[in-house]
Amino acid sequence: MPKILVADDSIAVRKVAERLLTEAGLVVTLAANGEEALAYLAKERPDVVVSDVIMPDKSGYEVCAFVRGNVTLASTPVLLISGIVNHEVTKQAESCRADGVLKKPFQGTSLKDRVLELIAKQQGAVPASVAGRVSAPQAPIGEPTIQMADRQQQEPHQEVRILKEVEDRLWVERTRCEELTKRLSESSEQLARAKTSEVELVAERARVNDLQETLVKVEQQVSRIPELEAALKVEQDAVGLLKQEVVHWQKASGRIAELESTLHAERATAEQLVQQLTELEQMSSRTREMEAGLANAEQQTAELHRKLQELEAELLTERRKGEEAVGHLQELERVAMNIQEMEGLLTAERDRNGMLTRRVADAEQAAESATKRLEEMARKLGEIASLASQLGNGRGQS
Repeated sequence: MPKILVADDSIAVRKVAERLLTEAGLVVTLAANGEEALAYLAKERPDVVVSDVIMPDKSGYEVCAFVRGNVTLASTPVLLISGIVNHEVTKQAESCRADGVLKKPFQGTSLKDRVLELIAKQQGAVPASVAGRVSAPQAPIGEPTIQMADRQQQEPHQEVRILKEVEDRLWVERTRCEELTKRLSESSEQLARAKTSEVELVAERARVNDLQETLVKVEQQVSRIPELEAALKVEQDAVGLLKQEVVHWQKASGRIAELESTLHAERATAEQLVQQLTELEQMSSRTREMEAGLANAEQQTAELHRKLQELEAELLTERRKGEEAVGHLQELERVAMNIQEMEGLLTAERDRNGMLTRRVADAEQAAESATKRLEEMARKLGEIASLASQLGNGRGQS
């Protein structure tokens, strides 16, 4: 029985081709790709090679080129099958010296007829199914022609009966062929649907694989949810603590601002007090100078009193001598006038000394009040320094 090699990467095409060729009484070997086809051709010699044009590894053109390049396989017919048959496919089929290109999906008995035609061509005869007629019964090999003629003359009724039987068988075969054609058409439609379903199945499998990968990623992310929730809780607690610290430091900064403003006010007051103290010291020094001047004035006054007493004594003496020197009298009058002026000056100096004494008393009271205010400011500055020290220690501990 003729052996047929069918190479196609589609399992549906392989199954249809196997069924069609097996029904024709042929032995079919299937190959899922070009590599399997070449491995089979390296060991076996089929009667016809049927190969798909486009396959994952080796194409149908490469399979045909291998057959034509092999000495033992060079005469083996090669039928290429393709979902698209155009000028480019036909040109490449001719370049690799293929015996023909058949479009798939197969229509009716086209594959079987083409394969049987190639087998008959290879053997040098045309089968009856391809020729479209029924040949007359042939005589057995080795029987003489004369005996066959005698037998035909002796048995005419038998020939008529045989012819009728052949016609009946032909009608049965035609009926069967019509049924098979109908079934093949239905099978072709089912094959087309199966091809579509196969494409959809591949797409669905790819989608399922994508969904599985997505599901794995989602499960990994879901497994991280408790960890992320714990980390989120820790972050929320830390944020709460930070908020509390921020509120505390805001209050502390407000208190610091108040203390700084109080410190600035106290510093300004202290500077004013220092300035007043400086002025008081200057007034005190001036008072001491005035006291020294007053003491000098008192000494001068005492000296003037002493001189006045001396002058009075001299005046008495001079009066006693008044008659002695009239010129001296005029001089004494001038001296008396000077003495009166000096007494006026002495009175004014005494008044001035009293006023200075009162101002010294007032200055001493102002100095005492300033001293008390300085002591109060020193105490407040000490408290401020203590608060600042405590605040600095609190920041260092934080």
